[in-house]
This record gives sequence, C-alpha cells and structure tokens, in this order.
Amino acid sequence: MTTLVTVPELETRFAGVITPDTRKGYEGYIVDVQHLKDFAKALRDEYGYDYLASLTGVDYLPEGKMEVVYHVYKSTGGPGLVFKVQVPRDNPVVPSLVDIYPGANFQEREAWDLLGIRFEGHPNLRRILLWEGFWGHPLRKDWREPYFEEEGKPYSSRWPEGKHFHHEDRNPFGKNVDYPPGFDPYTWEPETADEILYQAVLKRSEIRDDLRTERVVINLGPQHPSTHGVFRMIVTLDGETIVALEPVMGYLHRNHEKIGERNTWIMNIPYTDRLDYISAMANNFGYVLAVEKLMGIQPPERAEYIRVIMAELTRIVNHLWAIGFLLNDLGAFFTPALYAIEERELILDVFEAVTGSRMMNNYFRFGGVARDIPEDAWKKLVELVTDRLPRKVDELDRYLTESELIKSRTIGVGVLTAEEAIALSTSGPVLRASGVPYDVRRADPYSIYDRFDFDVAVRYHGDVYDRYLIRIDEMRQSLRILQQAIRDIPDGPIMAGKPQYQVRVPPGEAYGRVEAPKGELGFYVVSTGKPNPWRYHVRAPSFVNLTALETMCRGHKIADVVTILGSIDIVLGEVDR
Repeated sequence: MTTLVTVPELETRFAGVITPDTRKGYEGYIVDVQHLKDFAKALRDEYGYDYLASLTGVDYLPEGKMEVVYHVYKSTGGPGLVFKVQVPRDNPVVPSLVDIYPGANFQEREAWDLLGIRFEGHPNLRRILLWEGFWGHPLRKDWREPYFEEEGKPYSSRWPEGKHFHHEDRNPFGKNVDYPPGFDPYTWEPETADEILYQAVLKRSEIRDDLRTERVVINLGPQHPSTHGVFRMIVTLDGETIVALEPVMGYLHRNHEKIGERNTWIMNIPYTDRLDYISAMANNFGYVLAVEKLMGIQPPERAEYIRVIMAELTRIVNHLWAIGFLLNDLGAFFTPALYAIEERELILDVFEAVTGSRMMNNYFRFGGVARDIPEDAWKKLVELVTDRLPRKVDELDRYLTESELIKSRTIGVGVLTAEEAIALSTSGPVLRASGVPYDVRRADPYSIYDRFDFDVAVRYHGDVYDRYLIRIDEMRQSLRILQQAIRDIPDGPIMAGKPQYQVRVPPGEAYGRVEAPKGELGFYVVSTGKPNPWRYHVRAPSFVNLTALETMCRGHKIADVVTILGSIDIVLGEVDR
C-alpha cells in the first residue's frame, strides 16, 4: 500500500509556513502559498525529495478555495510526502515549480486547463488537453457539460424512474455543444491557437552564430501509424536537425476525470480499462488500491496473488506490444510485431477465460477480484509461464538484440541522463533505462510484492537501445515473479466480504500508485462520504513521460523522432484521458 510520511524537522524549520493537514482522512502538510518555492526547494535539495510524482488540483467549491496537491518521493526509494497549497477560488494563483521540478510542466498546464489554476512563472502556460478557444475549465464543480443531467450517478431518470431519453433531443443545438452567453457564431473569429503553438516552439530555438540558416517548422501527426495515435509534434528544424519540439495532445480527450466524478466509486473500475487499453489490469490495480486505502480493507491472500499474476502478465503483454511496434517504427514493418503479437494473444486467451474479455477486463474489485481462475485457464497459464513465454522472450532477444540495423538506429539516439530523467518526473522503463533503479514495487511496495524475489531491471545509457533492452529484462523478471506466484498461491476466498454494488467510502484522500508497464500509474481520490468521488485524478505515465520528449529529440535528425517516441511507449487513451 502506498505510504506517506510526515517529517517533524520540517515543522520546526518551517514553523508558521506549514501546518499539518488535520482534516479527517487527510495527511501531509498545508504550505503557505507565499513560501511554496522555498519549501519545495528545501525538500528537493536538503531532504532528498527529488522526484515529483504527481501534481493536481481540487476544487472545494463550498469552501470557496482551490487546492493544489503535490506528491514527492526520494529517487532512492521509500515512502513519499504530500503537501498542498490553498488559494481563493475566484483568483487561484500559485507559483510554478517548473524551475525546481521540471516534471511539473505538463501537470501544471493540465491543472490550468481543467481547473483554471494559474501557475505564475510557468514558461509556457497554455491549455494542453483542450483547445485555446474552449469555454471554461471543466473540472470546476460549477462547470456543467451540455448534456448535464445531475451531479452524480445513478441518474434518477434511469433509476428508479426508468424513463430513458436522448439528451440531444433536449439540447437546442441537437448535439453535445454549448456556447457562452452572448456568443454569435456569425461574427466569431477563432483564436489563433496554432500561432501560439508555433511561437512557443520557435522561442525555444537557439540561434547559431556561426552560420545563418532559415528555421523550418513542420508538423508530424496526428496521423496514427507514426505517432502511436492521434498525437502531433510541432518540430523546429535547422536543416534536418531538431532544435525544438512541442508535443500537441488532447485530440482523444473525453474528460475522463469529470466522468469519474459523476460515476459512483465502483462504476469507475471499467472506465479505468479505457485509459491504457493495452494494460487494463494495471489500471484496475492502481484505482482499487487508492479506494481500499480509504475504505481500510485488505483483500484475501488468494486475491492478492491473483492480482499480482494478472499485473505481471499485463506487463509482458505491454512489453511484447511495445517491442513489436518499436520495430515497426524502425521500418521492419509488422514481421517482428506479428511474432510478438502471437504471444500476446495467448495471454489474452487467459484473460478472456478468467474475466470474460480480452482487453476491457473490468476484473479487480474493492477487496478482491471478480472471479477465480478456472481450472483449464490455470493449466494454460502454468504452461505459458513455465515453458513457452521464457522461450519466446529468449527468441526475441536472439533475433533482435544484436541486429546491426537495430543497433545502428538506436544506440546513442534519444539519450536521457539519470539527472534529467528524475527531474522530468519520468517513470517506468524510461527512468530505469537512464540508470535510475526506481521501481514502485521495490521503492514503495504495495500488495504482496515484498514477498517475491526479483531484480529491478536497470540500464545505464538512457538511449532508445537501452529502452528496448530494459523491456526484455523486465519480461524476464515478470516471469520470475509469475513462477513464484503460481507456486505459492494459496486456496481460499477471492473477496473480502460479500460482493457489493454500492460501497461506502469514508471521507478523506488517498493516493494509490502502482508500477504499471509504462511507469508510475497513480490515482488521487477525495471522498466526502457520498456515493461519488469528489475528486478523481489519474497520474498517467504516458502523459508525464512525454515531458521528456523534447529533451530526448533535441539535436537528433527528423528521421529519429518516431523511433524516440516509440521508445517511450505511449497510449493516447492514457495521455489524453
């Protein structure tokens, strides 16, 4: 379970600046906003909290305030620390921490975009998931979508009344749109959002003194084959060399978190499947851990083992897919990918037998899992874990690792140093391939991972080649965990108590974090004791890892961009949410 600490020495040193958060069910410190930067700098430089894992905001509408919540950790491992600042809701201005924790960049922009919290001193404070002309900040509690019906589900028109209707029939525009008061579509001119984007990327382009050349700005994406989804990169070139790059995302944004705050607690489990849809089981895991922390419940032993089995199978599924499609990005169109996909399909056979679905599994529950593993699926699982998958991982290694073409296109390309990886809040294979042996399963153990004998995979060159190798290493370590889990799994129940269709979640906050295949996946939730979350935030590794994309690409050729992006391994369902 994710643990957080207090540091009594901090209370003495920053007396009058910080106060313990004494609200029932809350933890950490509330920091005076005027001293936020001094406090954060001391945490990083003097107390070793050099890794900003999560940053988000909460709209406490009844109290008239906004709160920004920071979760920081030590890159050497151990429990984390949470601190917050509170500002008036009608003028929510907070100092930016990008100069202290560069990984705050995209996360602060997201909080501005969705909650309207302005981060003073941010180098590029623009919307990030919505377009610049969007009206309002949709995660504010008084913002209502055009199809708004009620604040929380289940909607009374569905239950108990059962009077279904189509929202578009009641919307004067006939579709899911609304316009601000006084808006005239005949005189309105769209804001020059693209000009703002281009200015931002040109501003970061350094001018060479030795040779005057014309800078060229081009767009890569948002076509699917080369950008792993509807993702766009605005690239400034000096010849064919990249001097600046601006990721543009949000094309797949559907306000997942607003939906999550309308849903009941248990309704959100299948919604998490749709984040990183390659790794649905890991998404379930992170969310149920956060809610179980608030509820104070512990799953039975057998359920814990099943969760670990499903999570590690998911890691192998993800890395097979990532390696296969990295080879696509290198130009080996689909032959290596199909070899990897064949093994993935066999694991999905097990998922289907256990959960009823190959990808959208909806399997974890608060206090356990939905159903046990059938006997025939268990036999197939044992054969895969003990025989076939170890052989196939070795085959991939043998066919790919020493390939002259792969090495020539990946070694020394997209380098991210250990210091940069920590500062930019990267996680997962991206972080560990840069020489930082940080894995949440070891650094801040959850579930029963502290019982297993496995190594934290780490590589030290921080390039595309090492990000490929780290995934081969991690599949082997996952197989080690799986072989121990199938050996030691006990008999017994798979749920704590009876299955529930509605749960009582006590008031408070919780942050559940897991080592998902793409990195740290965190869920920050706030409960008021009602059937729906007051705040539901997803710390998505695909989104945060993209903070490092420009650093990786700068100085490389345009032909390397797609390879570098592929080595990060993003899924746009998780990036855009």
